[in-house]
Amino acid sequence: RYIDQGVAELVPGVLFVDEVHMLDIECFTYLNRSLESTLSPIVVFATNRGVCKIRGTDVVAPHGIPVDLLDRMLIVRTMPYSHEEMVQIISIRASVEGIELEDEALKVLGEIGAKTSLRYAVQMLTPSRIMAETCGRTKIATSDVKEVDTLFFDGKASAQLLAKSEGYMQ
Repeated sequence: RYIDQGVAELVPGVLFVDEVHMLDIECFTYLNRSLESTLSPIVVFATNRGVCKIRGTDVVAPHGIPVDLLDRMLIVRTMPYSHEEMVQIISIRASVEGIELEDEALKVLGEIGAKTSLRYAVQMLTPSRIMAETCGRTKIATSDVKEVDTLFFDGKASAQLLAKSEGYMQ
């Protein structure tokens, strides 16, 4: 329907959809139909959700994806990063951003990432650099990382704090 109306265009290639659980039922209907086309793209979906509601419906499904579409997929099992892998990823990101860290600070960031998420640990790089610069240093020290960790919450910790607050989430 969308292609016929000129609202959407189907171009051969690869379509990558991150946070696929955010799509609504109309988007899934469109994608399902486009996969039957002769110009069908290779579609890659990414999500970190388990069982949740399909947006626009009251239907609960794995990954928030309609079961008829889910049946047509190959699901790639992924494993959480190890501490060593997190340290390596954070090191690469720091290098790309021109941020210098002490080895021990990098190790602490890896530990924080293992407890919270890699995203949170990477997001701590810039505030830690600012903390180090405020203290007159160019290299992030362990104390900078630990202080920044006391100033901010990761998503899970924030949600837990709000859940404990009486009436705040209602």
